Amino acid sequence: MHLAMNTKTFHGKITAKDLAKALVARFTHNNMTAKQTLSGEQYIVQISTRPNPTSGGKTALGLTLQQNEDRVVVKLGKQEWLGIAASFGKTLLSAKMNPFNLIGRLDDIAQDIENMSLDDQIWGVIEEVAIAMGASTQISERLRSTSCEYCNVANPIGASNCLGCGAPMGDQQPRTCLNCGHVPDPNETFCSNCGDRLD
Repeated sequence: MHLAMNTKTFHGKITAKDLAKALVARFTHNNMTAKQTLSGEQYIVQISTRPNPTSGGKTALGLTLQQNEDRVVVKLGKQEWLGIAASFGKTLLSAKMNPFNLIGRLDDIAQDIENMSLDDQIWGVIEEVAIAMGASTQISERLRSTSCEYCNVANPIGASNCLGCGAPMGDQQPRTCLNCGHVPDPNETFCSNCGDRLD
C-alpha cells in the first residue's frame, strides 16, 4: 500500500528560508512564477502559471516549509488541474475538427505535460538543495543518540549497553522513514506518512 505523499521531513543543516529561496529562483521563468511569504515561523511558497500564459493551461500549487530545530517539514498542497484539463480539452476538440490543428497546439501540449509534472519538479529541487546542504530524510547526527532509561546518559545509536552505567539499551532506537523523513512509532512497520515499508 503506497499513499500519495505530500509531506517530507529533511533533517540536518537546512533551513526553510534556503528551500523557499531555491524554489522561487527555479520556478520564476517562462510561463511560471513563484513567490514566498513568511507566516510566523513557516514560509509559504506559491508556484503558478503566469496570467495569460503563452502556451498551455493554468495551474497552481502551494507549499509550506516549517522550520524546526534540526529539520524542515515540507508540505506540498494539491495541484490545481482545471486549467490543464481545459487546455487538453481544447486540443482534443481542435484535433477532432481537423487533425492538422494539432500542429498549431504542440507548444500547448508540451507545456501542459510539463505542468502536469510540477509536483515532481518541486520535490526534485528540494532534494537537490537538501543534498547540497548535507541534509537528508535520515535523522540528524545531533539527534542520533538515545538516553539510558536507568541513568539518562546519552548513548550512540545501536549501542547495546549504556556508556554510563552499563545497563542494556534495548531496542528503543530512534529512526526515520528513508523515503519521507517521518519519525514513526517504534512498533510501526509501515510509515504512517507515506506508506512505505520501514526497515
